[in-house]
Formats: sequence, C-alpha cells, structure tokens
Amino acid sequence: MNFQDPILTEAKKDFQYLLERGFPRIGALKYVGNHYLLGEMERNYLNRTIFPRTKIESRRNKLILLSDIKGKDVLLDGYNVLITVEALIQGEKEVVVKCEDGVIRDVKAVFGKYKKNENTAPALNSIITLLKIFKPKSVLFFFDSPVSLSGELARATREILNTQEVPGDAQTSENVDFQLISLSHEMDGVVATSDGIIIDKVDKVLDVPSYVARLNRDKHLVK
Repeated sequence: MNFQDPILTEAKKDFQYLLERGFPRIGALKYVGNHYLLGEMERNYLNRTIFPRTKIESRRNKLILLSDIKGKDVLLDGYNVLITVEALIQGEKEVVVKCEDGVIRDVKAVFGKYKKNENTAPALNSIITLLKIFKPKSVLFFFDSPVSLSGELARATREILNTQEVPGDAQTSENVDFQLISLSHEMDGVVATSDGIIIDKVDKVLDVPSYVARLNRDKHLVK
C-alpha cells in the first residue's frame, strides 16, 4: 500500500473536512471511501489516522514521556499495544503509521482475529524491558477475554514479568476499555494505548510502540 498515493492524499483531506464539520465518522468514511474507490486497508488507514483538529490537540496534550512513568502504575491495553509492537518487530512498515493525534497505530485491524505467534514473546519482552528501565510502580496488562486464548496470553505475560522481576500482573477482562478508564482515575495511573476512545477519557497516555520504534531507529515507522 502506497501511503503517498495522490488519491489517498485527497481522500484524507476530504475525510478531515467532513469530520471538522461534524459529520458522523462512519458515514463520512463510507462516503469518502466509496467516492475514491478505496480498499479495506486504505479505509482502515483513514479511520485510524485522521481526526478533527480539536481532537488532535486534546490527545497530543495527554501524551507523556516514557521517563514520566517512574513510580507510577502503568496500565496497558494489552492487545492494542502488543499487536502494534509485533508489527514493528516483524518489520511490517506498510501497516504501522504515525497518526495525526500523535500516536502510532497499525492499520491491519486484526484485533478480533488475533493469534499468538512467533513474535508474541519477543514483543512482550520488548515492552516489559522498555518499561522496566524507567522504574514504574507496577505494570498491569489487560487482555480482552472474548479473544481466543487470552488467558494463555495473560499467563505468558505474567511469566515474563516475573522473570524480569517487574512488579505487576496480567489479566483478562470482558471490558478492557472500562477497566482502564476506571483504574486510571482511581490509581492516577498512566494508560498505554492508541485507542482513541480510551485516550479521550483518561488523563495521561503513553505511546509504547513509538518508543519501540525509536529503539529500532524508526526503520519500521511510516511518517
């Protein structure tokens, strides 16, 4: 997929124009996608990268530095963070993009069909190793229980936390969004996610994949 395609560039402008004027996101995406004859990946790209300017500013203001997690509870949106880090490790530069609201996301939209793979353990190790350096109070992973084998993934995550001697836990939840939002306010915690719905409802956000990308000298990150 060519993110510099002139047609996609025009589609981005039109999509943001409609969002700025209050058009419903789903309807605006369908209209622009049909108008420019965009495929599924291109529509995913628009939906995950383009936002109204007020939303962009609000979200960017919530992003904190990795060094700011010292002594704080870090609450991770498990699949959200893991899938993007796996894509970075695998070198899938065509699916990992820098979005206008300041975070990076993958545009594959494989969440509900996620399966543990050869990149899962390296990705979890990368995430936990990175956080450990900056001495958080705890690292808490939350995986969506409706996704197949989430319990097994939570157990594997706990083992890595224990092996690396990082205080924390990993658990499954039927409503990860609600749990992250609630706990972030109760614990004054930092939420690691790129989910816009969550970002809009918490105070401090950490973009873990962006730091993984920097450690890899941005070689997998499309800007």
